[in-house]
This record gives sequence, C-alpha cells and structure tokens, in this order.
Amino acid sequence: MEKRKRSLVKAISWRVIATLVTILFAYIFLEDWTESIALGVGANALKAFLYYLHERGWNMTDWLRTPRANSRGVTVWLTGLSGCGKSTIADALAKRLEKKKAKVVRLDGDVVREHLWRDLSFSKEDRDENIRRVSFLCSLLGTGNIVTITTFISPYREMREHARKTIGDFVEVYVKCPVDVCMQRDPKGLYEKALAGEIPNFTGVSDPYEEPESPDVLIESDKELVDKAVDRIVAKLKKLKYV
Repeated sequence: MEKRKRSLVKAISWRVIATLVTILFAYIFLEDWTESIALGVGANALKAFLYYLHERGWNMTDWLRTPRANSRGVTVWLTGLSGCGKSTIADALAKRLEKKKAKVVRLDGDVVREHLWRDLSFSKEDRDENIRRVSFLCSLLGTGNIVTITTFISPYREMREHARKTIGDFVEVYVKCPVDVCMQRDPKGLYEKALAGEIPNFTGVSDPYEEPESPDVLIESDKELVDKAVDRIVAKLKKLKYV
C-alpha cells in the first residue's frame, strides 16, 4: 500500500511542478497571468489525456509483451494399474496443453522414484510416503500457475484423498483397464514376474488397488482412444477454469 501511495504522490507532484513551470515560461512570453495559467493548465491536462490514450493503446496489444500463462495451477492426477495407459494419456495431454501455451510439468512415478527418492521401497508405508512427498511437490508447483500432470499407480484411496487435500487444485483421472488387458500390454514383463513371485507387493497381483469411488474423470482405456480421453480431460479443466 505504501508503494501505491508513493507512486500517486510522485505523479501528482510532477503534474503540479510541470504545470507551474509551464505557467512561468508562458508568462515570460505573454506577460499575462490569466492567459499563462490557462495555457499551463490546458497544456498539462492535454498531455495527461494523451498519455492515458497512449497507455490504453499499449495495453490493448500483446506486441513485445512477455507471454502470460494461459493456465491456473492445478494437478491432474492420473491413477490406475500398471499398464493401463496412464503415461500415454498424460504425455498426449501435456502436448495438447503446451500447444495452448499452458505451463506444464510431467511427474512420472518411475522417474520420480529414480531421481528424487531412491530410499523408498514398494511397501505400503513407503508407497504412502511417496504420495506424501509428491503431493507436497505438486502443491508447490501449483503456486506458479503450472499444470502438473502426474502418473502414479497410487493404489490407496486414503493417500489419494491426502493428495487432494494437500494440493487443493486437484483433478483425479482414473484410467480404468481390466488387469488381463494390462497384462497383455505389459512391455517390461512386470506382471509375469509378479505372478512368479519375483516382485512382491505388486498392485493388481499381490497388492490391492482401491478404485476411486467418484473420480473427476473416468477413462476406460481399453475402450477409448487416447485423443478422446485427452479431449475429455481438457474439457474438464476448461469447465473448472484451469485452462
């Protein structure tokens, strides 16, 4: 508030000084105070009006202006079984939003574990801790008008609800797919290893996945094309005025 008052006082004092100086110079030539005062006041009023028009004109164009973020901070949280298509949909969504000049950050579950916290295992306790850390990170990104798109299995309802409460601006997208279809898609052979007992606590095999009861967007990836899925997520973000 002090800065605004200071700027206002500076602007008014400058106008007063400029008017007085104009009046004095006008009197030197006209030798008439009435005409000099009229000229000084009129000239500065005209300059103020022209400056107003000049500023209005520049504000109406984006030429040479730093581009504004075409988005509000929000986390699009894609959840679902391994192999359900979360990453494919998330990558396509990121490209779509970037074309709309939105600021986008992608957080992939495997990448985050590899580069940010290798100390976590796949026990329930560590999975919960993983979601707690990611939720806090997403909440920070949201303050910068960033659309954060995450792809985490996040199998437990309690922790997804924790993420929603921590982040605030949160859109849950459930990428639903039958486990047998996920097994067929499995490029890394993770399901085969899990069924053989080589991978413990594997969601959908030896660890449960608690389906979202009322997701913001439901995508049935075994029935729906990627572009159509992205269309529906973008439509939801528009409806909520995030993009």
